[in-house]
Amino acid sequence: MHARKLTRRTFMGSALLAAGSMVAAQGTSWPSKPVRLLVGFPAGSSPDLTARSLAEPLAKALGQAVVVENRVGAGGNIAADAVAKATDDHTLGLMINGNMTIARILNPRVPFDPLKDLAPVSLIGTAPLVLAASAQSPGDSVAQWLAEARKSGQQLSYGSPGVGTVAHLGMELLKSRTGIAPVHVPYPGNPQIINAMLGGQVQLALLPPGLAMPQVRAGKLRALGTTSTGRSTLVPEVASLKEAGIENYQLEIWNAVAAPASMPTAHIMKLSSLVSEIVRSPEMRQRLFQQGWQVVGSSPEGLKNRIEADTRALGDIIRQQKIETN
Repeated sequence: MHARKLTRRTFMGSALLAAGSMVAAQGTSWPSKPVRLLVGFPAGSSPDLTARSLAEPLAKALGQAVVVENRVGAGGNIAADAVAKATDDHTLGLMINGNMTIARILNPRVPFDPLKDLAPVSLIGTAPLVLAASAQSPGDSVAQWLAEARKSGQQLSYGSPGVGTVAHLGMELLKSRTGIAPVHVPYPGNPQIINAMLGGQVQLALLPPGLAMPQVRAGKLRALGTTSTGRSTLVPEVASLKEAGIENYQLEIWNAVAAPASMPTAHIMKLSSLVSEIVRSPEMRQRLFQQGWQVVGSSPEGLKNRIEADTRALGDIIRQQKIETN
């Protein structure tokens, strides 16, 4: 009987060891095929530029191709939904604040729950937005510009990358703080907004620094201020809107890598370690800075904490301004 127990223990120990080796082998062999990196915005947009900058070094680190795929529409939520529903363990998303925070608060019909269906991987970078206006906009100061904008009322319009994006919520909050009343015009992404501004179809937008400032420096757009509390190192030549007298107004955009919640934790931790190491490298840090991002490179837990904080803050704006999708 003693020999029988010993044999059973030996067998169980061997089985557990084999199982552990199998898990370890799966962790080291993943990924086993090309990885898709979905982006919810068009080519040339900030998320697209970041995804394409990340794809090559991440492919080298993983030993598999990383293919950037643009799934445009619904303020990035089409791509986010595709990531949430992916079951192949080889699909990721390069996402912005709204997709990972308030999508369901804004519209209960959104087919995914960002807090339940998406797994945080790593927060890549953060940035304030630049309040940009047409180069021909009136006034020598923000105060004078606001006075003229109040007179114009709904004759002015502003662009955003979609309902519920931070640029949309931020502009609606700005309207409540300043008394201006431009009409919202959603576009697929920021490149289309800039083209519309240059063509005179819209007069105002909150834009990422990396896309706004080349147009400002070329004299094609005018930077009225940033949404940071003070001067941003990304755009030190532009005063904050708080400096211009607009109180209680601070917003940041960010981008991050997310995975389906069904992806094994070992894969997520491997990805997080690689992504954070890549974006913190001197070369990528400089590249992302030029694109208008202050690099973070966080753990999944760090991104989770940011998601929870932004869900509260952006959710408050939605409720206060009674913003909803059509």
